[in-house]
Amino acid sequence: MEKKSFYITTPIYYPSDKLHIGHTYCTVATDAIARYKRMRGYDVMFLTGTDEHGQKIEEKAKEAGVSPQAFVDRIVTGEKGVKDLWKLMNISNDRFIRTTDDYHVASIQRIFRRMYEKGDIYKGAYKGKYCTPCESFWTESQLVDGKCPDCGREVHDAEEEAYFFRLSKYAKPVQELLESGTFLEPASRVNEMINNFIKPGLEDLCVSRTSFSWGVPVDFDPGHVVYVWVDALSNYITALGYLNDKYDDYARYWPADVHIVGKEIVRFHSIIWPAMLMSLGEPLPKKVYGHGWLVINGGKMSKSKGNVVDPYVLADMFGVDALRFFLLRTFPFGSDGNFSNELLISTINTDLANDLGNLVSRTTAMVEKYFGGKLIAEREEADGDAELIALTAKVRAAYAEQMDAFQLHLALEEVFSLIQRANKYIDETAPWVLARDESKKPRLASVMYNLLESLRVALVLLTPFMPETVGKALSQIGADESERSWDSTERFGVLPAEVQVHRGETLFPRLDMAKALAELEEREKAANGPQIKVEPVLPEVSIDDFARSDLRVCKVLKCEAVKKSKKLLRFELDDGTGTPRQILSGIHEFYEPEALVGKTVVAIVNLPPRKMMGLESCGMLLSAVREVDGKEELHLLMLDDSVPAGAKLC
Repeated sequence: MEKKSFYITTPIYYPSDKLHIGHTYCTVATDAIARYKRMRGYDVMFLTGTDEHGQKIEEKAKEAGVSPQAFVDRIVTGEKGVKDLWKLMNISNDRFIRTTDDYHVASIQRIFRRMYEKGDIYKGAYKGKYCTPCESFWTESQLVDGKCPDCGREVHDAEEEAYFFRLSKYAKPVQELLESGTFLEPASRVNEMINNFIKPGLEDLCVSRTSFSWGVPVDFDPGHVVYVWVDALSNYITALGYLNDKYDDYARYWPADVHIVGKEIVRFHSIIWPAMLMSLGEPLPKKVYGHGWLVINGGKMSKSKGNVVDPYVLADMFGVDALRFFLLRTFPFGSDGNFSNELLISTINTDLANDLGNLVSRTTAMVEKYFGGKLIAEREEADGDAELIALTAKVRAAYAEQMDAFQLHLALEEVFSLIQRANKYIDETAPWVLARDESKKPRLASVMYNLLESLRVALVLLTPFMPETVGKALSQIGADESERSWDSTERFGVLPAEVQVHRGETLFPRLDMAKALAELEEREKAANGPQIKVEPVLPEVSIDDFARSDLRVCKVLKCEAVKKSKKLLRFELDDGTGTPRQILSGIHEFYEPEALVGKTVVAIVNLPPRKMMGLESCGMLLSAVREVDGKEELHLLMLDDSVPAGAKLC
């Protein structure tokens, strides 16, 4: 019998040069769903990747002094890049697409041309508001306090020749799709899309740009590049071979079963993407699921806000599986989750150390202590066993229902109801009392077996969330490969009667909150180093403009503080002309005047004189300025004392 296919995607990520725990949230959740579906026997295609075109990338590459391709290559495939992070977090994606891949570029050109030839793309001129970080155009009515409604940053006026997609043409069928009740979840997202975007009137969408060049060229109109959202959204079908020869999976996997996306891009996936597919005459995805954000103190994690959390530091200190578990256990997937290190440590202690880890440790320890590690076949059941055994079947069914609905935290709640019941069962049966009476050995064996079987079922259900740890725990309780499958959880009593346990290391040692927080703070400081703000490169100047600045080496003859000024120092300088030069500089908060006497500095000496605090300043000293951890640092440019006064810099 052929396996039923299941196609699941995450959005392709803009390749940020500072990846944080928020970047992993969506992909870890998608990975858990994909692993669950594989466990259920589905033919799964799990796609992720990177969105690498656009004005933002082009500008950042220019600031870094490299080509856009070199910039994205470093961030995607370089050390601690996107692929490294997915490897760290044990992401089991089947395919990884980059929008710079040749096959994707070729497909995008064909997609654009098809919609153009159908009459759904036309040429016009764009004039409006544009947010560069979000690569988004907005109308005045959509702005919030005059700023981008998604990221809160400043927008700027944009006007250029562009192609437009007739999004307004598809307003009615898109609204009907949203109102179907099955396409977009959670339901709150549906109301948001209809009320905020459909009812006010869908405007045609700008789908090409001419103000930058880093993008997929419109092959029939040089100078235009395909706008990022047409480019990015189409990855879900180009990665399957749509209009290219790279793959041949389109008929097998499309339409997608679910696009898992962050709430900030639900609009693009639930309105623009279906409209594009309607234009192409292709089937629509079955579902779009918009999850919430990980937030800190109510604000979305953002490098620009300085509130990012390093996943490498967390994974190294607490383990990848503990981090994966925390993300999916603690926060309802459809809502925002308020991240804190205290909550992470508390979750590890409560759920993983006290409940799961303690159950595995106690059970295997008692089997070793009372039976030498191998149970006896004789059994003696009791009335109290039935409740625990029945719960395993109930939990399995409820878990499946929640996983199929993408309610990951509720699926984990079901599993932990079984783990907690098993811990309670230990207290009820008191194995240490039974062990004192040799005639109670069959009863003790039944208790131990029931605990091991309950653990086996719970651990199999936890596999999508903590694959590495679950594998270790299943080995400890003596479960072989055939006893770790989804089908094996359908009945109680799969482990052999004389099961052999192998007690191993403690899975989740309990953490001291204060010590763990202090160590985490030190690790984060060591990993991140000082936060340095680098100013963008200024516009180009000609060599003639540069040559007009007279940069001279000067020796500091005198230096003193200017009265009634907290910042100004008065310098008397030997500039090689034979006449001392007076320059005032606002660097007193960084230097004491006496420490600068005799130093060799550099000054621009052909600036017009200006008055400062009643004194004339004839030039300007050169300094290097940077912002570190939000505080400005200044370093006066000094040269080796062997360089003579009056020497010209060129």
